[in-house]
Amino acid sequence: MKEELNILVQAQYPLIYLITPEEERAEQAIAKIAKDNAEYKQVFVWTVTRGIVEYGQARQGTQHNTVSPEAAIEWTIRQKEGGIFIFKDLHPFLDGPVITRWLRDAIASFKGTNKVIILMSPLQTVPIELEKEVVVLDYPLPNLSELNQVLSERLDKTRGSRLDTETREKLLKAALGLTKDEAEKVYRKAQVKAGKLTESEVEIVLSEKKQLIRRNGILEYIEEDETLNSVGGLEELKGWLKQRSNAFTERAREYGLPQPKGMLILGVPGCGKSLIAKTTSRLWGLPLLRLDMGRVYDGSTVGRSEANLRSALKTAESISPVILFIDELDKAFAGGGGSGDSDGGTSGRIFGSFLTWMQEKKSPVFVMATANRVERLPGEFLRKGRFDEIFFVDLPSSAEREDIFRIHLGKRRSEINRFDLEQLTKVSDGFSGAEIEQAIIAAMYDAFAQDREFTQLDIIAAIKATLPLSRTMTEQVTALRDWARQRARPASASVAEYQRLEF
Repeated sequence: MKEELNILVQAQYPLIYLITPEEERAEQAIAKIAKDNAEYKQVFVWTVTRGIVEYGQARQGTQHNTVSPEAAIEWTIRQKEGGIFIFKDLHPFLDGPVITRWLRDAIASFKGTNKVIILMSPLQTVPIELEKEVVVLDYPLPNLSELNQVLSERLDKTRGSRLDTETREKLLKAALGLTKDEAEKVYRKAQVKAGKLTESEVEIVLSEKKQLIRRNGILEYIEEDETLNSVGGLEELKGWLKQRSNAFTERAREYGLPQPKGMLILGVPGCGKSLIAKTTSRLWGLPLLRLDMGRVYDGSTVGRSEANLRSALKTAESISPVILFIDELDKAFAGGGGSGDSDGGTSGRIFGSFLTWMQEKKSPVFVMATANRVERLPGEFLRKGRFDEIFFVDLPSSAEREDIFRIHLGKRRSEINRFDLEQLTKVSDGFSGAEIEQAIIAAMYDAFAQDREFTQLDIIAAIKATLPLSRTMTEQVTALRDWARQRARPASASVAEYQRLEF
């Protein structure tokens, strides 16, 4: 990106929009570009609080006559010598026709000159009038080399601190996805808590990093203690995941394997789709980030929703390899392929941005999505190549229900020989894994209220008192099964084997 910015400046592009929350780091990069290109003699910075001041002189005064955006842009037009003019946080003013007109006048006057305006903001707001004139760039978060510089500076301030190569690498990778300031603060915190930076402080860095990720409210860092052994049945799906447990290693790249893109898990609610996604994190040894699409949508400011999505995806890429978990994709993107007139086209733009990112992403971000209502998903999501595989999770078979009973009873009691699992399996025909778990919990509550141990009969009574989803939504479940029979891979080994024999 820095090279691209340098090329645009040399090519005399008059208007560049730089999306970044790291003003100081971006300013330093721009100042270096100006220094390397003699025709851009100076760098000026505008803010609504100080007006236009020369770069590096912000603390020494305020130019009150250029505080207003109109006066500042007019000032750049009047300058005879070449220069780079950084405008910070101009986006709130771009909705008005006056500022847009001033910018278009500046673009026209800059032709053939060595002058460029760089709009710097954490949000992207580009009026229609400027869409053909502006180049939009995302300023990336610090890479390992830049984080290494931050860590070295921190160590230099603590005399006697030395790190071996392995410890340094772990501390650097733990900070991937943070801004330069955030990384500096995290290293400082780890040093304060432990007295020095060592391998044991990696957990402190990771812990703080999780808080920083949670703070934006869009991505959630999920820690899951459950393993695949906590999931009953679904052996075909488990086997597929185990086969790819080393897919993100350098050994896989050397072998010639591409990085996995992602998987979509369709199925009946309560059958373990979300649990599979969470336990894959433990199996693969990768961090799990949950993308809350409900929080992506923000109607408070035009362009805010798109900026939220870009920020979340950029953060996920910066800490890759990582699993990006999107639960109930059908609700998040229902109707996304349509016109989106009801929300000014926001849904359509969000949908398009996400599809483009999935298609073009090079970083090892594995998208794991779940959905219950396939008819709500836009067709673009289901075409071949978007996901590595589409799995269908049906209601558990008899053998799978017995496995589910064994798992949930084993979690709650060390001795489960007193339960007749075969009988429980028979009476729970048509029940999902979640419904079986809730029946056991209901039986335990009944027995607890009577101050006694719960029994087989308590569980059977709870099962018979429950009307499973397979009976209340028979038409929906049947339609989903019919769709999946020809278009998705069954997650259960028995069904998969039957289909292989059938074909």
